Amino acid sequence: MLDDFFVRALIAGIGIAVMAGPLGCFVIWRRMAYFGDTMAHSALLGVALSLLLELNLMLSVFIVAAVVSVLLLFLQRRGALSTDALLGILSHSALSFGLVIVAFMTWVRIDLVGFLFGDILAVSESDIDIIWGGGILVIFAIVYLWRPLLASTVNPELAEAEGLKPERTRLFFMLLMALVIAIAMKIVGILLITSLLIIPAATARRFSTSPEVMAVLASVIGALAVTGGLFGSLHWDTPSGPSIVVAAVGLFVLSLLPIGRRPLEAAHHSTPGGHH
Repeated sequence: MLDDFFVRALIAGIGIAVMAGPLGCFVIWRRMAYFGDTMAHSALLGVALSLLLELNLMLSVFIVAAVVSVLLLFLQRRGALSTDALLGILSHSALSFGLVIVAFMTWVRIDLVGFLFGDILAVSESDIDIIWGGGILVIFAIVYLWRPLLASTVNPELAEAEGLKPERTRLFFMLLMALVIAIAMKIVGILLITSLLIIPAATARRFSTSPEVMAVLASVIGALAVTGGLFGSLHWDTPSGPSIVVAAVGLFVLSLLPIGRRPLEAAHHSTPGGHH
């Protein structure tokens, strides 16, 4: 018989995997893996500000991540620097500001390791409500935005010509990322969120015949990684968050084995429009 805290961890982890999967696919298709890191790093600044100003933690992280997203779009329009350079500047700035603010708050005891790596085994029932409530909201938003998101990923100029407003769609996508990171931070930690976004989606790419199949598979693979990682951490007494990522990496390595269809062929089919 499994303990209550373990069952809660499973339910919470699967909820995060389900909403992270489809978003992770767009992160891979748009070659925005570093953007995920930037958003995750901005979460620490959100944590620091929530403690300083006594704000709700999740709300504070979402606001900071959203501001970083809008700032990125603004700086990209200016065209002064390449996107990866801008992401590097924003990522390290947000992380450093967060750490400096935390250092100044000598009256606050802060568990940085907990925020960086999360503590999925400490999930409460109210956390589960927030995760699944937010998860359902994210999934509905992705379904609603699927066509414009996909069109602007494959060909932004064509999407613009069709009146699908790729810039606005991109902003919505970034805000969804901010929401997922705000929800997931407490559970899997700042450093592990990007892993749950990217690794299951990269694994799903090997077995997918269409973008839709890849999005669903990414959620399923993420849920398998959460389940395998948690049971592994229970069996070997290893940290739960990193164990989930190790399980995800294990599934990714298995996906590289030449079984059935060639990986390259599968990857080609599962990229929107067959582009790389």
